[in-house]
Amino acid sequence: MNMENFWPAFCMVCLAGLATGIGGLISFLSKHTSARFLALSLGFSAGVMIYVSFMEIMPSSEASFLAAGHGDAAVARMTAGFFLGMALIAVIDMLVPKFQNPHEVHSGGVCDKNLQRLGMFSAVAIAVHNFPEGLATFSIALQEPRLGMVIALAIAIHNIPEGIAVGAPIYCSTGSRKKAFLWSLLSGLSEPLGALIGFFFLRVFFTNGVLGWILSGVAGIMVYISLDELLPTAEAYGEHHLCMIGLTAGMAVMAGSLLLLG
Repeated sequence: MNMENFWPAFCMVCLAGLATGIGGLISFLSKHTSARFLALSLGFSAGVMIYVSFMEIMPSSEASFLAAGHGDAAVARMTAGFFLGMALIAVIDMLVPKFQNPHEVHSGGVCDKNLQRLGMFSAVAIAVHNFPEGLATFSIALQEPRLGMVIALAIAIHNIPEGIAVGAPIYCSTGSRKKAFLWSLLSGLSEPLGALIGFFFLRVFFTNGVLGWILSGVAGIMVYISLDELLPTAEAYGEHHLCMIGLTAGMAVMAGSLLLLG
């Protein structure tokens, strides 16, 4: 584990996690959060996460397994890690009741009244989702800062709509900008918390093989979130074409950023 990258890696995770606060700010800039904006932003997040998973993270996972000396088994391990990641986030989703899950569509529109309880439960649910993301992003950034930066950017973009999911109901039910922002911000703190726990847990036995499993698992988590949560919610909030525009734009932006960083 490359300790020279500790602070840059930790800063990446903090910025990604605290992007939920940006969503909290957006949620009370106007009285009503635009459904079209949510559809576009959720589709955009999905495009970023799907593209970076298959075009950057999975090849890096295979390379890590090859560096660990797994040879012909590298692809099989990468594939297994991908589906294990999907299974992990599926279990987490099943443990969060649907009404409290910020990725589930609820009746009554984007900005119902008396939704303070929902906003607070959404913050807790998002914290549960973000914890493994922080652990994985930090451990990757320690070894490969460039890839860690890409993953942190993808997660940050994904976290902004999650901040809206927390801030909008709290602001609409209480009228308090402070409460909406603070709950949105706090929901992202589990990312750096996961990073610190991951650091103390992984530094003893971190190897290329472990990195390969983490990378492929992160790819599985990101694809699952995109297909199971972001895209269906984007479709529910807006027109199909808005969702696809956001999805395509997200892929294009991530492709361009990878070319520039490459």
